[in-house]
Amino acid sequence: MAGWLPQPLTAGYFKTMLKILLIPFVVLSAIGLFSTLILHLASVLKIQFEHYDKVFYLAGGVFVVWLPTVLVVGKLTKEFKRKDFWKAAMRGCPAWVKKLAYVLIAYAVINFIYMMITGPDENKISTARFVSGHLLPFYVVAFASLYSATKVDEIDSTRRCINGHPVSPAAKYCEECGAAVQSDLK
Repeated sequence: MAGWLPQPLTAGYFKTMLKILLIPFVVLSAIGLFSTLILHLASVLKIQFEHYDKVFYLAGGVFVVWLPTVLVVGKLTKEFKRKDFWKAAMRGCPAWVKKLAYVLIAYAVINFIYMMITGPDENKISTARFVSGHLLPFYVVAFASLYSATKVDEIDSTRRCINGHPVSPAAKYCEECGAAVQSDLK
């Protein structure tokens, strides 16, 4: 008779709902990253393309994915030291996504310096290159952090010391036996 009553709201239920709510933002950040990358490559190669003025739509898209990113990153990094900020924020990502993030952040700095040295051109291609070059790191960090948030429970639950005891996400040594954590030995 009580089967029709809703089940009690548990922490697991909220984590599942959070993952479901994050998926559209992961997809949007991936689409934004891919679109920005294509537009940026076209502008670097100076390909004639009628949609260079659409770069400002991509700039608006950063704000859509960045708000949840900031909230998620705060949650992902709260137990970690400041020096481990990026490691904590992207701990649920594949290694290639982390490398891509670092490469695109470095590239954005190089692109900025190049654009300052060469001076701004007053054409759509130059503007698209400048703006899209700045958007790349925002989209890749949003994608990496939001994707990480959907996978972090799996990663953290498998973290163990060399003796097999489960350890917390920020632990360098096992809270139970003091042994080194396996993931830190790699």
